[in-house]
Amino acid sequence: MIHKKVKVKNSENFLLNVSIGIAGIFLLGFIYSFSRNATQDGVPIKVTFPKSENEPLALDIYQESPIQDIKIEVLNGCGIKGLAAKTTNFFRSKQIDVIRSDNADRYNYSKTIIISRNENIKSLKAVAESFQISPNDTNHIKIDPDESLGVDVTVILGKDIKSFNEISNFFDEN
Repeated sequence: MIHKKVKVKNSENFLLNVSIGIAGIFLLGFIYSFSRNATQDGVPIKVTFPKSENEPLALDIYQESPIQDIKIEVLNGCGIKGLAAKTTNFFRSKQIDVIRSDNADRYNYSKTIIISRNENIKSLKAVAESFQISPNDTNHIKIDPDESLGVDVTVILGKDIKSFNEISNFFDEN
């Protein structure tokens, strides 16, 4: 009886050894295949850049018109469809960052209002100058600090928007 148990164990070991051997052969085949694919030289590619003497570099463009550190919101207060979006493009052409463009609380603003939201007077002056408004014009300029808005200036577009030449010309061109 002891003899039979040994024969059964030997046959189990034999099957286990054969399985391990086959798995080993597959593993060696995989490693060989992987190493052949990983070491291929491939086709050499020659990279050439076209010579452009007339196109400016990004640095040149920035030096001509640097991005201003001004954050504004533009609100449509007169109801003309798409006016806030067009005005956003106008400000961005002047390198002023518009972080919010939306409708105002109402559509019956007769005058465009530029509201300073913090102590950054340079931002207020730059936005006022883009409308060709004097920073001392109390009809169009308001001081109403509100740091929670995250903007330097709020612009509420009124029904007089067409009276500002530079922005009106921008709308006509675009």
